[in-house]
Amino acid sequence: MGKGIGEEIPLRIITAAAIFDGHDAAIGIFRRIFQSMGCEVIHLGHDRGADEVAKAAIQEDAHCVAITSYQGGAVEMFTHTKNILNESGFGHVCLVGGGGGTILPSEIQHLLESDIAKIYSPEDGRKLGLTGMVSDAILRASKNNLLDPKRFQKLNGPITADNQGAVAKLLTLAENADEKTFNETLNIIRSNDDLNCPVVGLTGTGGAGKSSLTDELMLRIQRDNPGTKIALLATDPTRKRTGGALLGDRIRMNSLSDDNLFMRSFASRDSGREIADCIGRSIEVCKAVGFDIIIVETSGIGQGNDAITEVADISLYITTREYGAPSQLEKLQM
Repeated sequence: MGKGIGEEIPLRIITAAAIFDGHDAAIGIFRRIFQSMGCEVIHLGHDRGADEVAKAAIQEDAHCVAITSYQGGAVEMFTHTKNILNESGFGHVCLVGGGGGTILPSEIQHLLESDIAKIYSPEDGRKLGLTGMVSDAILRASKNNLLDPKRFQKLNGPITADNQGAVAKLLTLAENADEKTFNETLNIIRSNDDLNCPVVGLTGTGGAGKSSLTDELMLRIQRDNPGTKIALLATDPTRKRTGGALLGDRIRMNSLSDDNLFMRSFASRDSGREIADCIGRSIEVCKAVGFDIIIVETSGIGQGNDAITEVADISLYITTREYGAPSQLEKLQM
């Protein structure tokens, strides 16, 4: 955190298999390679529609979207995703993908003419190999500078929670910009002076079901209080060996089709804790634009971790039934 405007940041890549496509082996391999090359990968899993993929790319303010499509509908999947991104002002997002022999050469040509950055053919696979194709996608994605000052020129007045594209850009500033730039921008875009928005924190061991419970909470809040604006800020760990991260909490979310819900995934980067350093700033942004409830989800923790208590008004500890003897809960630091 604390880069100047215009400096480069880790690449954020959305990975998904197309709607009606249950073949997730290929995209699973590619997202692992992206991660091993230092990318922060927001993985959506399989059977994801164009609207889901585009919404994720916007909310996550991604550099690139990588899609595998083996179900015969690649032209529709890629062009519809691109159209949604263009209409939302996110046409800069690099869109790449492949589908082996299920995407005809004529279809590849049509997609390239439709401003899809690259469709990898079987011939590309033979020439470049898996890592070569990923390296090519990274090179294309790296041309997007998410801290380009031109991206923030329209953040010149009050922003509300309904403007998800603007909120996404603000969270990019929260994660990466220097203190002066962030504070100046926050004062300009503030549309809400009520800072009493509750912050609910969810933490617990890895695999305990934090994301599944968070999804259920958001569904029930919307059911009982329609129109409530909810922001979810989730952290997953950065791997020290590669600098990459798997931001996988979105794969558990079934509630995000609701336009009142907003999710942003963060890598822990250099924080050394279960929450990213930018979570405090991100909460400030969500309050400033008028969200009604903010939910913060940590990465998996041990008994001696309690960072969530520093940012949340209410903290929940999630664990499995097999946590051991009751005395184990008494050892928790939080």
